[in-house]
Amino acid sequence: QVPPVESGGGSVQVGASLRLSCVAPDEAFSGHTMGWFRQAPGKEREFVSAITRSGGATYYGDSVKGRFTISRGNAKNSVNLQMNNLRSEDTAIYYCAGASREFFSTNWYYQGQYYNYWGQGTQVTVSS
Repeated sequence: QVPPVESGGGSVQVGASLRLSCVAPDEAFSGHTMGWFRQAPGKEREFVSAITRSGGATYYGDSVKGRFTISRGNAKNSVNLQMNNLRSEDTAIYYCAGASREFFSTNWYYQGQYYNYWGQGTQVTVSS
């Protein structure tokens, strides 16, 4: 499977916004569960957000609820992550992930092991 490609990362100040995008060259992507994870230096990978195949349900990690919004893009093979009110602790490499399998438990959306393809990541740096 060709991996998706993330974009939109950068360096911003506390309180700013960024919009990450994830695009896959495979149109089958549109029928997959998609998620965003992040990893900060010296820390474990952390779940950020996920969206179901239909786009009808979304999930968020506790640390980003109310600040981040995931959505399917206008193109069927894209997913976006709108990040508002960024904090220094949001600094990390953000990875887009996809799952071609059907999810049978809500818990699966939060766990990276159930996603079977990953992008290379995009750096987000938030400074005060």
